[in-house]
Amino acid sequence: MKEFLSKLIEEPGVSGYEEKASQYVAELFSAYCDEVNTDPFYNVYGIKRGSGQESAPRVMVAAHMDEIGLMVKDIDDMGFLRFTSMGGVDQRILLTQEVTVHGKEDLKGIVAALPPHLLSAEEAGKAIKMKDLVIDLGLPADRVRELVEVGDLIRFNSPLVSMQGSFVNGKSIDDRAGVIMQVALMKELDKLKYQAEVCCAATVQEEVGTRGAIIGTYRLEPDIGIAIDVTHGDTPDAPKDFTHDMNKGIVIAMGPNMHPGLTQRLKDTAKEYGIAYQEEVVPGMTGTDARSMQISRAGVPTVLVQIPLRYMHTTVETLNMDHIKEGARLIALFIASLKEGWQEWLTY
Repeated sequence: MKEFLSKLIEEPGVSGYEEKASQYVAELFSAYCDEVNTDPFYNVYGIKRGSGQESAPRVMVAAHMDEIGLMVKDIDDMGFLRFTSMGGVDQRILLTQEVTVHGKEDLKGIVAALPPHLLSAEEAGKAIKMKDLVIDLGLPADRVRELVEVGDLIRFNSPLVSMQGSFVNGKSIDDRAGVIMQVALMKELDKLKYQAEVCCAATVQEEVGTRGAIIGTYRLEPDIGIAIDVTHGDTPDAPKDFTHDMNKGIVIAMGPNMHPGLTQRLKDTAKEYGIAYQEEVVPGMTGTDARSMQISRAGVPTVLVQIPLRYMHTTVETLNMDHIKEGARLIALFIASLKEGWQEWLTY
């Protein structure tokens, strides 16, 4: 799974432009699914069919593959690029980042600003705003204009790095780790007997409004939805009420976006099989694919499984790979438990 994640985060997939990431995900899914297809927006659907009893549910498992990034909005007289964000980029981390500009060629560049030596004392003490940053490609202005146009995409360069134990860091782990959990889920399902039709949807444009999940839910018409995403891992400066231990299991969300009966069943499954989990209360919209799955068409009873992640929306997002394996096993066992009478869990 670590190798798959490493390769996936190297594939371009800024929100709205996920074609190459979609191609790699479709290739991954094809090794484990009965059927794989892609829609015009580059959502990828991997279908695994269970025993196929008439009363068996269709389960949609969603995780988004799009990533935050940047877009060229101007080229100045010296050939420096001005840019804007695509998704929730943390502008505090932009300065000195290495990037790739996808122009007529892929061009390496750096995010730059005036060095502190050339700033007044007052200016040096202030955070630099995105509008004051530029990207330097190291090329003459005329050559930049030949190769780059307004609207070209910009990605961060930050490959997956193995840390101590089972920890890794890199860019776009939110939520490509969730897509890799889908692959791990497919492998887990191959060990089990289950009745449901399982539709793993690697969705697009989550970072700009969970749009891929809306499209996918309309297409698949599931009976049950399972969203996989990340939540905040513990850090020294973060409030304990909003963060979760990086070593104590995946996080099951509770709140109006999640179906109470199915959420309880998910927790009961974890307890039955000795799978560690944590809980998070989300009193409003979750900001994940779960929110769009729940209210699409006539509504879909949905649960949300989350992976603790440190430094979200930066180029050093940090994750415990053990949670991918544990989360996949829990979801697989939950799906296998959807036998005759599963509809009763929808009333409470």
